[in-house]
Amino acid sequence: MSSALAIASVTAVLKNLLENELIQQSAITGMGDVTITALPPDRIPAGAEEHAQLNLHLYRLTPNSGWLRSNAFASQDGQKQSLSLALDLHYLLTAYAERDFQAEILLGYAIQKLYETPILTQEAIRSALKSVSASSNAALTALSTSTMADQREQIKVSPEFLSMEEMSKLWSSLQTRARLSATYQVSVVLIEDRRVDTALAAGVSQEVNS
Repeated sequence: MSSALAIASVTAVLKNLLENELIQQSAITGMGDVTITALPPDRIPAGAEEHAQLNLHLYRLTPNSGWLRSNAFASQDGQKQSLSLALDLHYLLTAYAERDFQAEILLGYAIQKLYETPILTQEAIRSALKSVSASSNAALTALSTSTMADQREQIKVSPEFLSMEEMSKLWSSLQTRARLSATYQVSVVLIEDRRVDTALAAGVSQEVNS
């Protein structure tokens, strides 16, 4: 069962994956400490204060209609409903740097890591959430109760290639200067309906099997 913490949990897991990758590659990149954040881009220092950094920003949520169609059932009033809200998460991954080529290097390693991790496995999710929940940050500590690893559907990570016009509109909406970026879609993330009782779930099971 996936709780309301599922959205934040996905971001935390992706951030943890990128942090581990950059730690492993720090000797090769020669950049020293690289900061990995999950902030709105307009909160990232720019200009003279800019330093080596990767930022993962969740900028959009959309319904996963395919999952809904295949898992919907007819309610008493004849309307199609689902036991879960199925979402796709859309991320903007941006590299910042103070020297030539650093942004390209950072983004290259990040893209490679996400390409090598097309599915967030249960083991990876549990390991990442255990790591971040040890933080003194209260919000991260709360993720220790997340049940995302028990979600019955796989969580897939895939690049989402936006056109130049779409990317321009995205950066314009963020009201900050554009930087070298890549976009990703994470699907499917389920948030269960807490109002659904055991009797209803049993009724759905009988309807599917009939």
